[in-house]
Amino acid sequence: MKISLWVNGVRRDLEVPPLKRLLDVLREDLALVGAKEGCGEGECGACAVILDGRLVNSCLLPAYRVHGRVVRTIEGLGTPENPDPVQSAFVAEGAVQCGYCIPGLVMASRALLDEEAAPTRPRIREALAGNLCRCTGYERIIRAVEGAALAPARVCGASRRPSPFPNSKRLQATRSSCTFRVRWARPARCWAAAVSPWSAARRTWACCCTRRSWRPAWCST
Repeated sequence: MKISLWVNGVRRDLEVPPLKRLLDVLREDLALVGAKEGCGEGECGACAVILDGRLVNSCLLPAYRVHGRVVRTIEGLGTPENPDPVQSAFVAEGAVQCGYCIPGLVMASRALLDEEAAPTRPRIREALAGNLCRCTGYERIIRAVEGAALAPARVCGASRRPSPFPNSKRLQATRSSCTFRVRWARPARCWAAAVSPWSAARRTWACCCTRRSWRPAWCST
């Protein structure tokens, strides 16, 4: 089956089996290995990505369901030089341990903050309930999300661009020139612990390290 979709602002045309999971498409066909497979049943959140502005578990989504849609993975969030406030907060709070679950937790946190600028602690707990972490005990993660919510607002200049898929309204996208003023400074080794692709725990580069260039049409900034 031939499908076309936007992944992190780039149009991708693929030929894949219709029932191939989005998780496998991302990892095997697009070499975007930030999303991990934990349970394979949508229970652990390690494979979480943002689809048309909503958080989904990519291990449950067949390829035919994403044709003509916008997917955002951890690779499309920020860079070591220009990290997303969520990524910076995770590093600052020491919320990263083995790193396996962190891509899903960062994406879930980003989805929450895109929906609510200042969520309460109970709301944060509720939003992250679908993401399992066996290392941190969650307290540092929750503090990281609270810290990201307090970060200076993004400065965005967005302009809507025509859809590359004439029959799809979903793929109206906004190109944003975003700058971040990050309050936290940490040694390079600390950042590497969060984003290194090949550390002792064999974490993937896409754990927290990504490129941010596009935002879907639901962006209100």
